[in-house]
Amino acid sequence: MLVDESVDAHVLVIGSGGAGVRAAIEASRYGSVVLVSKTIAGKGGCTTMAEGGFNAVLREGDSIDVHREDTLKGGAYLNDPALVDVLVQEAPERMNDLVRWGAVFDVTDECTIAQRPFGGQRFPRTCYAGDRTGHELIMTLLDRLDATDTQLYQEVSVVDLVPDENGAVAGAIALDRDGNPILFSADATVLATGGGTQVYDISTNSAAGTGDGFAMAYRAGAELIDMEMIQFHPTGAVYPYDARGRLVTEAVRGEGGILLNARRERFMERYDPARMELSTRDVVARAIATEVLEGRGTNRGGVYLDVTHLPAEKIETRLPVMLEQFLTYGVDIRREPMEVAPTAHHIMGGLRITPECRTTLSGLFACGEVSGGVHGANRLGGNALAETQVFGKRAGESAGKAPVQSGRFDRARVDETLRMLDEFFVGDTAPATVRRDLKLTMWKKAGIFRTAADLTAALDDIRGLTDRRLHAASTANLLECCTVRNMCTTASLIVRSALLRPENRGAHVRRDATVVTEPATSPFSHTCISLAGARIERREVAA
Repeated sequence: MLVDESVDAHVLVIGSGGAGVRAAIEASRYGSVVLVSKTIAGKGGCTTMAEGGFNAVLREGDSIDVHREDTLKGGAYLNDPALVDVLVQEAPERMNDLVRWGAVFDVTDECTIAQRPFGGQRFPRTCYAGDRTGHELIMTLLDRLDATDTQLYQEVSVVDLVPDENGAVAGAIALDRDGNPILFSADATVLATGGGTQVYDISTNSAAGTGDGFAMAYRAGAELIDMEMIQFHPTGAVYPYDARGRLVTEAVRGEGGILLNARRERFMERYDPARMELSTRDVVARAIATEVLEGRGTNRGGVYLDVTHLPAEKIETRLPVMLEQFLTYGVDIRREPMEVAPTAHHIMGGLRITPECRTTLSGLFACGEVSGGVHGANRLGGNALAETQVFGKRAGESAGKAPVQSGRFDRARVDETLRMLDEFFVGDTAPATVRRDLKLTMWKKAGIFRTAADLTAALDDIRGLTDRRLHAASTANLLECCTVRNMCTTASLIVRSALLRPENRGAHVRRDATVVTEPATSPFSHTCISLAGARIERREVAA
């Protein structure tokens, strides 16, 4: 296979979600920018699907310090404090950017931005546009992007990062929708590829959420942290079968929805009587899973989320997407409860970054869900959209200010990727088979509750699947092979990291935990994984 097209730019941005588009907007102030999108921008990815909101301190009574404390406590103190400081301090400014660019958020009677309560937060600070917040955000950003000279490549999927002769990231190799390779070269590359919970059988993520960025960065030599920290959103749809895992936004609980088991007991009283349904997501997800495992769930393996006590007008205006979604399932949430269960939702871990979004690889920057450290061991709802804008801007600015690189592509690495693509034509295993088996393995053996035995078995399964020789029936099928390859790598990173952490912390729960710790005083810090090896960092704890 040969490269037919080469594209040069000062900055290459990979990913067209909220973080990637914000990075491209900022980088365009410094030189030429190419943005590569696996999907049609604005139609794929998770930003446009985000329903809940954007956390920012805007009101009197709230404070940056309280937002910081809520984020650190919610993250079980595994967050990088420097990244949290940046998030909470700059989120209000980035919200103002969106409003200035034309975003329309719900407002109060006083014409200020309305804010709703979300789990784990002591103040209503989640700005929203009904339950279509992410859609409003990405449409506003794409309008702004149109005003720049950014060159947009849509339905083009990056398959590997490419270094220069000195080892710095110098661009990437990608496939267009027909399977033809394109070589992108840049002085700086921004990775904004989003998450990867499609490695699980039940997930809120779009079809594009396959962990490509984690896998590509790992193969390029970057260090990733805390990949074991997978957020299972407490409330995903239970039925119909093809809608399993579809997000039921936290805004439902923020607006007053209550959780009931099959006995119609408001069971959160047993798990967090102070915060109830607005406890952190890790706590609520485990509570629901426990109710089901102990026989108090519904026949379909879920619990009830009930808003029938709320005025119909409030449901229609504040939760229109949820109302419409469940009406298609034959459920009118104004009159009967929803049936929900946990679903794989967000990866808190990712590439290790500095506050300037620099990774451990020269020439590579990262922002959004593909980066780690902001959310620690558990993400607060509303902090992800804020993260896309805060760190998207910073990544774009840092990349835009990067110096012009004089190094040339490491041609051997380019040829290696092209040979890999050719080998898919002579493989013998359909990628769909590997994808199915991988997703079931991760759901059954690396889910909400974990043990060393299950994780070890999962890792063995993943290694066996990775060894399968994937087959592409035509050039158009090459991308599916590359995607499944990335899914196997990302799943391996998750499981290997989970085996490193012996404690229960945030979203990571080991039924066989050998160490009992309190998050604020745990001697353990980040798990770290790269081509050089895997380890768990320790920290000094005051006596």
